[in-house]
Amino acid sequence: MKSKNTSKGLGDTVDKITTKTGIKKAVKKVFGDDCGCEERRHKLNRLFPYKTKECLTEEEYIWCDNYFNNYRSVISRDEQTMMLSIFNRVFNERKEPSSCGSCVKDLYSTINKLYKEYAKSEKDNRSKTKRVSKTTRKGNKK
Repeated sequence: MKSKNTSKGLGDTVDKITTKTGIKKAVKKVFGDDCGCEERRHKLNRLFPYKTKECLTEEEYIWCDNYFNNYRSVISRDEQTMMLSIFNRVFNERKEPSSCGSCVKDLYSTINKLYKEYAKSEKDNRSKTKRVSKTTRKGNKK
């Protein structure tokens, strides 16, 4: 979950700087509350957004788990579309389907790497749960 202090883009950063330095207060004193600061902040955020990453949904993780654990020599159009959907949502991008082999390969590699990080994390969590479970059982025997 994103905190309230996270900047969505350049406008939020400029707003934080002008607030901390007192510039914003001075501008509002001279020009009044409707000085255009909020409109500029929103416009800068739209023009220069920061790249944020989202988490895989359970449905996306299951799709990746099924996809990357079965060998394929060709990526179908539907598979590329699903990978693009995941990529665009997670990385807040707007990539389009491509017939470029290296572009599709890069997309595949990125989604595969993302999936492997999740799979590794899930495996680590399961092994921690097993260790805690064994420790608890040993403690109960005493």
